[in-house]
Amino acid sequence: MDSSVDLNNFEKYIRGSLGLKDKAVYWTTYWAKKYMLEYKNYYEKDREKAIQNFLNNLERKKEDWVVKYAQEAIQRFYLFLDLQSGENINVINKQEWSLYISDLTGKVREILRLRHVSFRTEKSYMYWLSRFITFLETRRGFTSESRIQENDLRSFLSYLAAEDNVSSATQNQAFNALLVLFRQVLGINVNGLQTTVRAKKSKKLPTVFTREEISQILGILEDPFKLMVRLIYGGGLRLEECLSLRVKDIDFDNHRLIIRAGKGDKDRITLLPEVLHEDLRNHLKDQKSVWERDRRDDKPGVTIPEGLSRKYPGIDKQWSWFWLFPASHFFTDPRTNKQTRWHLHPSMLQRKVKEAINAANINKQASVHTFRHSFATHLVENGYDIRTIQELLGHSNIKTTMIYTHVAVRNKQGVKSPLESL
Repeated sequence: MDSSVDLNNFEKYIRGSLGLKDKAVYWTTYWAKKYMLEYKNYYEKDREKAIQNFLNNLERKKEDWVVKYAQEAIQRFYLFLDLQSGENINVINKQEWSLYISDLTGKVREILRLRHVSFRTEKSYMYWLSRFITFLETRRGFTSESRIQENDLRSFLSYLAAEDNVSSATQNQAFNALLVLFRQVLGINVNGLQTTVRAKKSKKLPTVFTREEISQILGILEDPFKLMVRLIYGGGLRLEECLSLRVKDIDFDNHRLIIRAGKGDKDRITLLPEVLHEDLRNHLKDQKSVWERDRRDDKPGVTIPEGLSRKYPGIDKQWSWFWLFPASHFFTDPRTNKQTRWHLHPSMLQRKVKEAINAANINKQASVHTFRHSFATHLVENGYDIRTIQELLGHSNIKTTMIYTHVAVRNKQGVKSPLESL
């Protein structure tokens, strides 16, 4: 390939599609050119090895920030090369491609269901698979062999960061979703991602309500949404964890909630404040009347993990498995094509909380999840040790929990600003 033509087109690409300024365009092109000239004989044969060797040599001469900038320049260059490499679409390739993609999609869905992931997780993974396929079709065309390669994943992740400007968390979500396709369906073990443009990690502190703000919001909300928010704040629950609570998960005697298959498919135990017991018992009486009416009218049961429903027929109609916050209508489960009673949709609580925040004139970028942040922060302020809070929240890494020490305002060991003594 003509390196001068490539670099001229590369400069146009990073200036136009990526919106880089003149200085950034100059240095990005500079490092791409330097890399290409030094590794022109094999930079397309073994990307990972080539880029690692280049950076290793550069580290001996340059500061860390220069090496990092050079790495980003090379990643952008590979993105440019990949986006230029698509072939023209023809009818034969398109037909082959459609059959190929249909087969892959079916296999990915089958694996997800064998792993018993939640319906929400399945939807998310299939969404990223669809976006990935659309990217290949619109930005690169169909390959001559109609086969997905390892570099296609790198190109897509780079595209998300460089052109779509997604966050680091979103890019990681896409990567994790597509690993099912690459590792378990295609049999491709994705190794280093040196040639992938990485999205910038944000270092934002979580938004936290004051105790007074929480009281204001609770004063506006009505049940069952008020009870849901009190459970979330009282036990540090995630939104889906609250919605997924069943009758059997309530332990009044030991003042605890049992969270089943939380984030990372992990169970944990958290707090059930005694102040909620009476309201919760009354709520359960109301829901039991709904359950009794369903049984009397021979209505379908609730959604149950597929393995359990096969092992214990009729478990979906038992009171202990009934949702704490059931939906008012039945729906058809797309995975089984059977009617079932699901829990309340997340959007219902999200909308009610947003309305309450606005009505209370609280000027914060907050959501339902803010009550979980507030639970952790207020425990830190009350002097509870960070390991205990980590267990209650279900964090795998203590570093995730430590973020709340940065937003707590009452745990500073009585430290006063030196301004106070002036």
